[in-house]
Amino acid sequence: MTNEDMRHLWAYMKTVPAIQTQNKTHEAPLIFHLRFSLGAWKMINFKARAFVPQKNKDAQWNRGAYIVNALSHCGECHTPRNLMGGLKGDLYLSGTKDGPDGVSAPNITPYTTSIGDWSDDDLDTLFTIGMLPDGDFVGGGMAEVVENTDKMTPEDRKAIMIYLIKSTPHRQQCRMMNITIRVINALCIEIDIKERR
Repeated sequence: MTNEDMRHLWAYMKTVPAIQTQNKTHEAPLIFHLRFSLGAWKMINFKARAFVPQKNKDAQWNRGAYIVNALSHCGECHTPRNLMGGLKGDLYLSGTKDGPDGVSAPNITPYTTSIGDWSDDDLDTLFTIGMLPDGDFVGGGMAEVVENTDKMTPEDRKAIMIYLIKSTPHRQQCRMMNITIRVINALCIEIDIKERR
Protein backbone atom coordinates (compact mmCIF):
# COMPACT_ATOMS: atom_id res chain seq x y z
CA MET A 1 0.00 0.00 0.00
CA THR A 2 1.34 3.43 -0.82
CA ASN A 3 2.14 5.90 1.97
CA GLU A 4 -0.51 8.25 0.61
CA ASP A 5 -3.19 5.54 0.74
CA MET A 6 -2.14 4.66 4.31
CA ARG A 7 -2.55 8.31 5.29
CA HIS A 8 -6.02 8.38 3.70
CA LEU A 9 -6.95 5.14 5.46
CA TRP A 10 -5.78 6.48 8.83
CA ALA A 11 -7.70 9.72 8.26
CA TYR A 12 -10.84 7.66 7.60
CA MET A 13 -10.27 5.40 10.63
CA LYS A 14 -10.16 8.47 12.87
CA THR A 15 -13.73 9.33 11.76
CA VAL A 16 -15.15 5.93 12.76
CA PRO A 17 -16.84 6.01 16.19
CA ALA A 18 -15.19 3.85 18.85
CA ILE A 19 -17.08 0.74 19.90
CA GLN A 20 -16.54 -0.86 23.29
CA THR A 21 -16.46 -4.63 22.82
CA GLN A 22 -14.52 -7.53 24.24
CA ASN A 23 -11.75 -8.95 22.07
CA LYS A 24 -12.37 -12.40 20.61
CA THR A 25 -10.02 -15.21 21.50
CA HIS A 26 -7.64 -16.49 18.84
CA GLU A 27 -8.88 -19.40 16.74
CA ALA A 28 -5.43 -20.30 15.41
CA PRO A 29 -3.84 -23.62 16.40
CA LEU A 30 -1.79 -23.56 19.61
CA ILE A 31 1.53 -23.51 17.75
CA PHE A 32 0.63 -20.08 16.33
CA HIS A 33 -0.05 -18.70 19.81
CA LEU A 34 3.69 -18.94 20.43
CA ARG A 35 5.30 -15.77 19.11
CA PHE A 36 8.63 -17.41 18.24
CA SER A 37 6.86 -19.76 15.78
CA LEU A 38 5.73 -16.79 13.68
CA GLY A 39 9.29 -16.02 12.60
CA ALA A 40 9.64 -19.45 11.01
CA TRP A 41 6.19 -19.17 9.44
CA LYS A 42 7.03 -15.77 7.95
CA MET A 43 10.32 -17.06 6.52
CA ILE A 44 8.41 -19.75 4.63
CA ASN A 45 5.11 -18.03 3.79
CA PHE A 46 5.56 -14.25 3.83
CA LYS A 47 7.60 -11.89 1.70
CA ALA A 48 7.44 -8.23 2.71
CA ARG A 49 7.54 -6.08 -0.41
CA ALA A 50 6.05 -2.91 -1.78
CA PHE A 51 3.79 -2.98 -4.82
CA VAL A 52 5.85 -2.32 -7.94
CA PRO A 53 4.00 -1.60 -11.21
CA GLN A 54 4.98 -3.93 -14.05
CA LYS A 55 6.62 -1.97 -16.85
CA ASN A 56 5.28 -4.29 -19.55
CA LYS A 57 1.66 -3.62 -18.45
CA ASP A 58 -0.42 -0.48 -18.94
CA ALA A 59 -1.55 1.90 -16.19
CA GLN A 60 -5.06 0.43 -16.02
CA TRP A 61 -3.77 -3.13 -15.48
CA ASN A 62 -1.32 -1.92 -12.84
CA ARG A 63 -4.07 0.00 -11.05
CA GLY A 64 -6.18 -3.17 -11.00
CA ALA A 65 -3.24 -5.22 -9.73
CA TYR A 66 -2.67 -2.69 -6.95
CA ILE A 67 -6.32 -2.75 -5.87
CA VAL A 68 -6.66 -6.56 -6.04
CA ASN A 69 -3.33 -7.39 -4.40
CA ALA A 70 -2.34 -4.47 -2.16
CA LEU A 71 -5.67 -2.99 -1.08
CA SER A 72 -8.34 -5.66 -1.36
CA HIS A 73 -6.30 -8.81 -0.65
CA CYS A 74 -8.58 -10.89 -2.91
CA GLY A 75 -6.09 -13.75 -2.76
CA GLU A 76 -6.67 -14.23 0.97
CA CYS A 77 -10.07 -15.81 0.26
CA HIS A 78 -9.67 -16.98 -3.35
CA THR A 79 -6.30 -18.77 -3.12
CA PRO A 80 -5.71 -22.27 -1.69
CA ARG A 81 -3.37 -22.55 1.28
CA ASN A 82 -0.60 -24.95 2.22
CA LEU A 83 -0.56 -27.04 5.41
CA MET A 84 0.90 -24.10 7.35
CA GLY A 85 -1.81 -21.69 6.19
CA GLY A 86 0.36 -19.85 3.67
CA LEU A 87 -1.00 -18.98 0.23
CA LYS A 88 -0.06 -21.28 -2.65
CA GLY A 89 1.34 -18.61 -4.96
CA ASP A 90 1.36 -20.86 -8.02
CA LEU A 91 -2.43 -21.20 -7.68
CA TYR A 92 -3.13 -17.54 -6.97
CA LEU A 93 -6.86 -16.66 -7.20
CA SER A 94 -7.71 -20.20 -8.39
CA GLY A 95 -10.34 -20.75 -5.70
CA THR A 96 -10.41 -23.00 -2.68
CA LYS A 97 -12.87 -25.30 -0.99
CA ASP A 98 -11.44 -24.17 2.37
CA GLY A 99 -12.46 -20.53 2.19
CA PRO A 100 -13.39 -18.15 4.99
CA ASP A 101 -15.88 -19.37 7.57
CA GLY A 102 -15.54 -22.88 6.12
CA VAL A 103 -17.24 -21.92 2.85
CA SER A 104 -15.72 -22.44 -0.60
CA ALA A 105 -14.42 -19.49 -2.61
CA PRO A 106 -14.48 -19.67 -6.44
CA ASN A 107 -11.73 -19.39 -9.01
CA ILE A 108 -11.58 -15.77 -10.20
CA THR A 109 -8.94 -16.22 -12.89
CA PRO A 110 -9.98 -16.14 -16.57
CA TYR A 111 -10.14 -19.93 -16.83
CA THR A 112 -12.90 -20.96 -19.25
CA THR A 113 -15.22 -22.37 -16.56
CA SER A 114 -14.57 -19.49 -14.19
CA ILE A 115 -14.90 -15.79 -15.11
CA GLY A 116 -13.22 -16.38 -18.46
CA ASP A 117 -16.53 -16.26 -20.32
CA TRP A 118 -17.99 -13.36 -18.34
CA SER A 119 -18.52 -10.04 -20.10
CA ASP A 120 -17.42 -6.66 -18.74
CA ASP A 121 -21.08 -6.02 -17.88
CA ASP A 122 -21.23 -9.29 -15.93
CA LEU A 123 -18.23 -8.27 -13.85
CA ASP A 124 -19.43 -4.70 -13.35
CA THR A 125 -22.84 -5.98 -12.23
CA LEU A 126 -21.14 -8.28 -9.74
CA PHE A 127 -19.08 -5.41 -8.30
CA THR A 128 -22.00 -2.92 -8.18
CA ILE A 129 -25.06 -4.94 -7.07
CA GLY A 130 -23.63 -8.40 -6.38
CA MET A 131 -25.54 -10.21 -9.12
CA LEU A 132 -23.97 -13.13 -10.96
CA PRO A 133 -24.53 -13.83 -14.69
CA ASP A 134 -27.09 -16.54 -13.84
CA GLY A 135 -29.22 -14.07 -11.84
CA ASP A 136 -28.17 -15.35 -8.41
CA PHE A 137 -26.73 -12.91 -5.87
CA VAL A 138 -23.61 -13.14 -3.76
CA GLY A 139 -23.84 -13.43 0.00
CA GLY A 140 -21.62 -13.98 2.99
CA GLY A 141 -18.18 -12.37 2.84
CA MET A 142 -18.52 -11.48 -0.83
CA ALA A 143 -21.68 -9.47 -0.12
CA GLU A 144 -19.58 -7.39 2.28
CA VAL A 145 -16.99 -6.92 -0.48
CA VAL A 146 -19.71 -5.64 -2.85
CA GLU A 147 -20.80 -3.10 -0.20
CA ASN A 148 -17.38 -1.54 -0.84
CA THR A 149 -16.81 -2.17 -4.56
CA ASP A 150 -20.10 -0.46 -5.37
CA LYS A 151 -18.63 2.73 -3.85
CA MET A 152 -15.53 2.59 -6.05
CA THR A 153 -15.16 4.82 -9.06
CA PRO A 154 -16.15 3.18 -12.36
CA GLU A 155 -12.49 3.57 -13.39
CA ASP A 156 -11.26 1.52 -10.42
CA ARG A 157 -13.87 -1.20 -10.99
CA LYS A 158 -12.81 -1.33 -14.63
CA ALA A 159 -9.15 -1.63 -13.58
CA ILE A 160 -10.02 -4.61 -11.37
CA MET A 161 -11.86 -6.26 -14.25
CA ILE A 162 -8.95 -5.69 -16.64
CA TYR A 163 -6.48 -7.16 -14.14
CA LEU A 164 -8.60 -10.24 -13.40
CA ILE A 165 -9.41 -10.96 -17.06
CA LYS A 166 -5.75 -10.58 -18.07
CA SER A 167 -4.33 -12.53 -15.12
CA THR A 168 -2.92 -16.04 -15.46
CA PRO A 169 -5.79 -18.54 -15.86
CA HIS A 170 -5.71 -21.46 -13.45
CA ARG A 171 -7.68 -24.65 -13.61
CA GLN A 172 -10.46 -24.73 -11.06
CA GLN A 173 -9.46 -25.72 -7.53
CA CYS A 174 -13.13 -25.43 -6.69
CA ARG A 175 -15.50 -25.89 -9.60
CA MET A 176 -18.18 -23.45 -10.72
CA MET A 177 -20.85 -25.13 -12.84
CA ASN A 178 -23.37 -23.57 -15.21
CA ILE A 179 -26.36 -25.11 -13.48
CA THR A 180 -28.90 -23.62 -11.10
CA ILE A 181 -27.19 -24.78 -7.93
CA ARG A 182 -23.80 -23.69 -9.22
CA VAL A 183 -23.14 -20.80 -6.90
CA ILE A 184 -24.49 -19.88 -3.50
CA ASN A 185 -23.24 -16.68 -1.89
CA ALA A 186 -20.76 -16.17 -4.77
CA LEU A 187 -18.92 -19.17 -3.46
CA CYS A 188 -18.68 -22.36 -5.46
CA ILE A 189 -20.00 -25.75 -4.54
CA GLU A 190 -18.38 -28.95 -5.66
CA ILE A 191 -21.02 -31.12 -7.26
CA ASP A 192 -20.84 -34.83 -7.87
CA ILE A 193 -22.28 -35.07 -11.37
CA LYS A 194 -22.97 -38.79 -10.96
CA GLU A 195 -25.39 -38.12 -8.12
CA ARG A 196 -27.36 -35.75 -10.34
CA ARG A 197 -27.98 -38.42 -13.00
